[in-house]
Amino acid sequence: MAQKGVQLDRETISCSICLDLLKDPVTIPCGHSHCMSCIKSFWDGEDQRKIYSCPQCRQTFTPRPVLMKNTMLANLVEKLKKTGLQAAPADHCYAGPEDVACDICTGRKLKALKSCLQCLVSYCEKHLQPHFESSKFKKHKLVNPSEKLQENICSRHDEVMKMFCRTDQQSICYLCSVEEHKGHDTVSAAAERTERQRELEVSRQQIQQRIQDREKDVKLLQQEVEAVSRSADKAVEDNEKIFTELIRLLQKRSSDVKQQIRSQQETEVSRVKELQEKLEQEITELKRKDAELKQLSHTEDHNQFLHNYPSLSQLSTSTDSSSINICPLSYFEDVTAAVSELRDQLQDILREKWTNISLAVTEEDVLLSEAEPKTRAGFLKYSREITLDPNTANTDLLLSDGNRKVELMRQKQSYSRHPDRFTVWSQVLSRESLTGRCYWEVEWRGGVVGVAVVYKNISRAGDLNKCIFGLNDKSWMLRCDTNSYTFWFNSIKTPVSGPGSSRVGVYLDHRAGILSFYSVSESMTLLHRVQTTFTQPLYAGLWIYSNGVTAELCKLK
Repeated sequence: MAQKGVQLDRETISCSICLDLLKDPVTIPCGHSHCMSCIKSFWDGEDQRKIYSCPQCRQTFTPRPVLMKNTMLANLVEKLKKTGLQAAPADHCYAGPEDVACDICTGRKLKALKSCLQCLVSYCEKHLQPHFESSKFKKHKLVNPSEKLQENICSRHDEVMKMFCRTDQQSICYLCSVEEHKGHDTVSAAAERTERQRELEVSRQQIQQRIQDREKDVKLLQQEVEAVSRSADKAVEDNEKIFTELIRLLQKRSSDVKQQIRSQQETEVSRVKELQEKLEQEITELKRKDAELKQLSHTEDHNQFLHNYPSLSQLSTSTDSSSINICPLSYFEDVTAAVSELRDQLQDILREKWTNISLAVTEEDVLLSEAEPKTRAGFLKYSREITLDPNTANTDLLLSDGNRKVELMRQKQSYSRHPDRFTVWSQVLSRESLTGRCYWEVEWRGGVVGVAVVYKNISRAGDLNKCIFGLNDKSWMLRCDTNSYTFWFNSIKTPVSGPGSSRVGVYLDHRAGILSFYSVSESMTLLHRVQTTFTQPLYAGLWIYSNGVTAELCKLK
């Protein structure tokens, strides 16, 4: 209890401005006491208004009261000082550069605890007490310390802005509402705050809902990433095993062929050497016989010659040279030819199956898909190196420029027979299959050209509707004339409008089933778009209508 009494006495003799023990204490008309220098400095700041107030209770006085030293308080302060009480606050209570300072404190200011929107003043804990103790301050709005209190004062009328003009969307004071904002839709700032607060809560609810939705999406995407990674890892592992088995099988077949060749080589060489030894023995015998006959031929004694001739003139049985068949330099060439043929067949199979593998990879389901590009630069990101396949070209077509350019000729070309060749109509397909997202451009000269995408299993001869681009369900074609376009699919003709151009861009998103044709000049103009489902890899196709007309697959940078 004694400690509480000392604390009470300390508060009683402390200045509410500097929060230190009173120095030259004075008591103003409302009964509150302050340091002489503190209250003078405070009132000096109010000289312009000529209205002076108590920093503690805000009671006002006019004129400025005359200050006289309160000797009783001065004596009390001196006695308390002798007790050794610490009147100054701790250093951490003082305002720093980043803090809001108390507007009432003089000298070194304390940190503000609250700001009053009614008084437009920031208070430390000590100077804030009247707002809790006096009924005069009950309606005042206290907020966290703010350095922007002056922004609540109308610069025109020097009044607190308690109104809001909805017409001009700005805070105003009451005088503004009856002067320059007269006739506008005005409400109290509190009412506008309430309305905006409701909108804010709705917005927050929407944002929170979107956050929840996006968090679910992120979780789904993460699960998708994990699933894709697991599937990819397993596919890589399985495919490594499969290709290892294929390589092992090819190596075994290579070893078998090598062993068979060496075995046959050994057999043939052994047979030939055996025959060679017989021939060499026969040659030796013949040479010996020839020497005896030569010696007999030089015998001078006629009777001796006739006596020895019968035994020397008879020859032993000779090896039949007609049984020796020698194939000039073509012993195992047939084996090499057979292996080469197998290699070519495997290449064809791998090329065809690789397209299916590539299509299966690119068409794996994912949650996100990219939008169709909007600019030529965007399309060029998907440009493909495409060439024409001579094995599909009609014999009236001449390919050139690295099989990028095609021209319809009067004379037939000397192409070899091939099951993929178009035999009736002057059409040709690309060598490369098209899956995923692809873009290419075709430039033509001289007349009418058909620019198409085609399934490989389109007919090459026979019924015209089955082999001509655009007249069946295996091909989609844009017929390009000098001043007009027409789209054909499954014998259905669709007129197409657009600016004339000698260059057409083709965009394919195989997985999304999008096929778009663009007129390409200084800008790109969409001519026709198809939305469908592609069930096989596609190939670029060109149809040339008349002699001298050329079309070229452009090189794109």
